[in-house]
Amino acid sequence: MISFVAARRSEDTGRAPRLNVVAIAILAAFVVLGLIGLRIAGNPIPLVAMILAGLVLMQSPQIARQWERAVVLRLGRFVGLRGPGLFWIVPFIDNVSSWIDQRTITTSFAAEQTLTSDTVPVSVDAVLFWLVHDVQKAALEVQDYAQAVSWAAQTALRDIIGRTDLTELLRGRERIEGELQVLIDQRSNPWGVTVSSVEMRDVVIPGALQDAMSREAQAAREKQARIILGQAEMEIAHSFQEAAKSYQQNPVALHLRAMNMLYEGLKEKGALMIVPSSAVETMGLGGLLGAAAMGRETLAAGGDGSPKTE
Repeated sequence: MISFVAARRSEDTGRAPRLNVVAIAILAAFVVLGLIGLRIAGNPIPLVAMILAGLVLMQSPQIARQWERAVVLRLGRFVGLRGPGLFWIVPFIDNVSSWIDQRTITTSFAAEQTLTSDTVPVSVDAVLFWLVHDVQKAALEVQDYAQAVSWAAQTALRDIIGRTDLTELLRGRERIEGELQVLIDQRSNPWGVTVSSVEMRDVVIPGALQDAMSREAQAAREKQARIILGQAEMEIAHSFQEAAKSYQQNPVALHLRAMNMLYEGLKEKGALMIVPSSAVETMGLGGLLGAAAMGRETLAAGGDGSPKTE
């Protein structure tokens, strides 16, 4: 489905009747002259003649807005472009066939349920920004340039979607927008139209496929998290291996480390530390633990190192 409301509104505005102050002034002047003739002659013939002449001549002045160009035909043949501002035509001989808007026009268009190259139905909504750079071609080379541009945009969008897979369509919007602009511009240039830019507003895929892609993304994240956790475990194991080699060559450092571990475990009152039996044997933690326990009993008994008496 195509939407070209903005462009059609511009065309309809151009075809509306155009009254201007110059035409009204001409008609008013002829009416005044007719009233003067009526007073002098004493019959309505001069008034009727002046009113008819005013109605004819008031069609001659035309006013084009700053952004408009008027296409003038004389007895059906193109004679030129007029505007902006005031210009004159010959009544009943010349006529303004169309008023061309040269501002940037926005046209929304869409491709619904179009298959991608990997056979996924998608609906794409986009906006086209374009303008008329050659008024004569837009007026003479195509019947309705606004509708032609809209159809060209839709067919180009369907063409691009048909040769693009879903992943590329979702991730490569900038590239697709560039290709669309070039393709539409090539088709519309012979009509005097230049495409400024194309922007894709939305890409809609089926709900079931959205759920599947969500589950796939979640599984990929979980896999990556587990890989990172495994790498961390490998690094920790490697660090422990290096530390074991250092302690094997330096027993004093091993005992200092054991004392530090004991201190960290017992510095909080009521702390409980579980030490493997192998560590007690290899690092001499048995004596250290015993000394620490005796120190705690002494502090509990007297507080100053003396035995507690009753």
